[in-house]
Amino acid sequence: MQNIVNVTYNQTGKSKSTNKFGMREMQQKAYEARTAQYILIKAPPASGKSRALMFIGLDKLINQDIKKVIVAVPERSIGSSFAKTALKQFGFFADWEPNPRYNLCTPGVEKSKVTAFLNFLESDEKILICTHATLRFAFDAIEEKQLDDCLLAIDEFHHVSVDGDNKLGIVLSSVMAKSTAHVVAMTGSFFRGDSVPILLPEDEAKFTKVKYDYYQQLNGYEYLKSLGIGYHFYQGKYTAAIHEVLDQSKKTIVHIPSVNSGESEKDKYEEVNRIVDGIGELDYQDPDTGVLYVISKTTGKTLKIADLVHDNQKDRDKIQAYLRTIKSVDDIDIIIALGMAKEGFDWPYCEHALTVGYRGSLTEIIQIIGRATRDSANKSHSQFTNLIAQPDAEDDLVKLSVNNMLKAITASLLMEQVLAPNFKFKPKYSDEDESNEVNEEGEDYITINGFKLPSSQRAKDIIESDINDLKAKIMQDEQMIKAMPGNVDPEVINKVLIPKIIKETYPDLTDEEVEAVRQHIVVDSVIKNGTIEEVGDKRFIRMADSFVNIDDIHIDLIDSINPFQKAFEILSKSVTASVFKAIQETIDATRITMTEEEAIILWPKIVNFKKKTGELPSIQSFDPQERRLAEAIIFLKEQKRKAASNE
Repeated sequence: MQNIVNVTYNQTGKSKSTNKFGMREMQQKAYEARTAQYILIKAPPASGKSRALMFIGLDKLINQDIKKVIVAVPERSIGSSFAKTALKQFGFFADWEPNPRYNLCTPGVEKSKVTAFLNFLESDEKILICTHATLRFAFDAIEEKQLDDCLLAIDEFHHVSVDGDNKLGIVLSSVMAKSTAHVVAMTGSFFRGDSVPILLPEDEAKFTKVKYDYYQQLNGYEYLKSLGIGYHFYQGKYTAAIHEVLDQSKKTIVHIPSVNSGESEKDKYEEVNRIVDGIGELDYQDPDTGVLYVISKTTGKTLKIADLVHDNQKDRDKIQAYLRTIKSVDDIDIIIALGMAKEGFDWPYCEHALTVGYRGSLTEIIQIIGRATRDSANKSHSQFTNLIAQPDAEDDLVKLSVNNMLKAITASLLMEQVLAPNFKFKPKYSDEDESNEVNEEGEDYITINGFKLPSSQRAKDIIESDINDLKAKIMQDEQMIKAMPGNVDPEVINKVLIPKIIKETYPDLTDEEVEAVRQHIVVDSVIKNGTIEEVGDKRFIRMADSFVNIDDIHIDLIDSINPFQKAFEILSKSVTASVFKAIQETIDATRITMTEEEAIILWPKIVNFKKKTGELPSIQSFDPQERRLAEAIIFLKEQKRKAASNE
């Protein structure tokens, strides 16, 4: 299996080194924002968000007159991340010492936990840890004013949304509107995978944003040198194909598909059994830990396997307890999970995250990849593999399979951009402008002719903090997916479809602000999909079919490049000719409806085509862009006919 993405890092050790207070790089950035009432920390898995919250929470309790800290996590297992922690030994002024009585991330009914929550508010205790569910239930029993001068910390903040059915979102909105509470929100990504925003624009604007990107994190590791992202396409049952990509010598987490997905074989227990049987023969299951001891068919080695799929709570608690106490690389070899072992799950020895089925949320992909990107002495390379069902032309689910394949590939390209070093862009006003350069932070400055800088703080904040989440929304949009295989002109993609999604996402932006954000997204995508090469003392960039001096880039050139071209090339090389034909036919059947805006953009290209060839574009052409020009002619003729009939 060939990787679609392979990123290497410099192993600087910077992200793991600490200052005089015991704070790592990301935690220092977060702590600088500690006096803000609302703080949003966007940082990847393993960057230390939980400890960053401890530093901020203690400062608010001791130095900012905050009375209590309430930490809410999505599931009970993550509560252990906020357990008692000695910070004084590293140079900080206080230790994190929650009372075990008010750690509500324990087995038990919600009614008793809500009672404990209410008792906490009336007590002299300072720290409470609970699940999102407990917070929601407790909120029904209190007034917002009871949270005055408290700090509410929400871990895995992407679980919140402004949807009327999202009770956690309702809790947050009410707390912000009706109390003096402080809020710290923490997440690895702001992209949920649906169309519902996490925060309303007016609420989001109140947050001080702390951003620490994936490249900063991974580049600053000591051991991890590279990360690969690959896709393996299969037909038939995934349990028969999974062993083609399951390397038994690698510490692996296998995430099987949801029972509602097309990849599921509709019996999750039997799927686990088939995976285990494919690995080898079950020797025995430890009654105390729940670990399965399986003798490998290929190596004869005994492998330790954890099954997190079975629903029996007693058995699941047993194996989860074992996994939380892992101290050695030899303690477990393979973990099989369904909805677990993602957020907050810490297995630093994991080398391979093998996921069956397309994941619609960039956040979920980031969380899964994060399981394999902990820095550990046992690995120099981490791998994410997505096992995706390949469409069968005879299958009624061919459309679903095609969409999943296209979305999986665009997600991989987006992840490549998330994992790559950042570029900074600025306009080039004259030949006397200083040349492109790299600053002390390692950010590459590239000057672009005709490039538009954001004119407002709102647009600057979106570009600085939300660019990858906005790209995710754009690249996972249904219209954009259908545009990927080259059947839509690049300028239509860049100048019509992308700004349309920006406007839908940020309706408060002016046209000028939308254009600045649009340019930045397109430029960033095209540059990161390109290849920069040095020839003598000059640098050139290869973008699609263009190879240009990096000092001579113009925004018009970038707007003429399909940001999906690389995805199309990957797709055409990854499947057989018959499957590729089925994919093209499926996309053709759901072609994007022509708009007047698109037709206007295409008209000069039609004129140019006629000048070059002496003929008008043909609807029967094998070239998808020529066919689209022909469709534009038909559309314009129809518009002219309609206009004439109305006169």
